[in-house]
Amino acid sequence: MKTPRFPADAAETLSLPGPAGAIELIAEPADGSARRATAIICHPLPTEGGTMHNKVVTMAARALRESGIGTVRFNFRGTGASEGVFDEGRGEQDDLRAVAAWVRQQRPAHSLWLAGFSFGAYVSLAAAAELQPGMLVSIAPPAGRNWDFDAIDLPDCPWLVIQGDADEVVDPEAVYAWLDGLEGLRTAPEVVRMPDTSHFFHRRLMDLRGAIKNGIRPYLPAEIATANG
Repeated sequence: MKTPRFPADAAETLSLPGPAGAIELIAEPADGSARRATAIICHPLPTEGGTMHNKVVTMAARALRESGIGTVRFNFRGTGASEGVFDEGRGEQDDLRAVAAWVRQQRPAHSLWLAGFSFGAYVSLAAAAELQPGMLVSIAPPAGRNWDFDAIDLPDCPWLVIQGDADEVVDPEAVYAWLDGLEGLRTAPEVVRMPDTSHFFHRRLMDLRGAIKNGIRPYLPAEIATANG
């Protein structure tokens, strides 16, 4: 399979060679004035219908692009046109590593940012120490569920966590307790608690957009001349 190029002018659906076969992804340049960073956004649990088209994922990508950050959404193995089978978060980290390697090959002058929603937040956090992103954005990270958050080794980078206080899937108190128990971090996470907000941000997607844009603003790289960097 030929390695695709990052699109220069508009969103493109691409197929990338991955560890379990083809990985389906959508790469989009930044809106307007671009910055030297590209963000990968990971989607929620595939066994519960999660895909790169999830509305929280697409809204996160929109907020990042509006802030000048190019984005990549991709389907984990066994989801959409991505080949392979679900692997409980282990193989999905390998998928993320493959996408990250492609982004860095295509945009070597860019900082790599990682974002994720729910299960995607776990995958991006679990791979973060190896990938060393310039920024982490975690939306409703599923602490207290099926994945070992205690084993996560976090890099020293800015980190934005957004959690709905009325989340019916991820226990907000488990998330806050996990964050409070983290030790050895030189950069404390910025935690945004959204009251009366469910797991999928029903009727609160625009608030999520604003929380992301406000949270990342202090860490945005300088603007560059063209959208494709």
